[in-house]
Amino acid sequence: MDTTVAESGRREPRAQFILLGAVGGLAWAASLRAFMVEIAGAESQFAWLETFVGILLPGITAGALLGWAEIRRRAGRPLRVLILAPLLFPLVTLSLPGQLSTLLTTGLGSGALATPLLGIAGGYALAGSRRWVRIVCGILTVSLVPIAVLAIVVLEIPLTARSTWTLLLLFSLLAVQAWACAIPLRPVPRETTTPAGAANSSARAHWRR
Repeated sequence: MDTTVAESGRREPRAQFILLGAVGGLAWAASLRAFMVEIAGAESQFAWLETFVGILLPGITAGALLGWAEIRRRAGRPLRVLILAPLLFPLVTLSLPGQLSTLLTTGLGSGALATPLLGIAGGYALAGSRRWVRIVCGILTVSLVPIAVLAIVVLEIPLTARSTWTLLLLFSLLAVQAWACAIPLRPVPRETTTPAGAANSSARAHWRR
């Protein structure tokens, strides 16, 4: 009886992290689609394949993978390659019929690759192990702000409440993505890396039961 309770207690948080990651990934991808609508305006069109398979499904999957990354990190077995989870977006999107040829001929769809790369760079800047790489990634990520401001000035985009909201939506999405991408690189909790910490963790688990 106690063994069953203990096993269920260990499984429940794992399911919660993966579910939380999947729901967060869905919300992030749906918000990104809203940003795309705002940029494209009346020309934006929704389709089952492009929207649900090309955008929402990679968001759910990438989020679930990053939730799994948190499980492994807490267990003391981090899988750092999971920082690349957002690359599911270009892999899926560009595999849809006609998307790759459109990218190569017109450049449309390049955001599907640039956005995940910015998130990965931001994640490494937050929690990477090599200082010089972190600095480079940080500069690349932060440089988006002056680039966006310059684009607004050059294109003479009026600074209205709506354009400001759109810009804040983009920056917040990139910030959330960078934070999520940092999860596989974050330090392992001390209680999983030392014998004393492991003993304390087991004792706490025992008292919870």
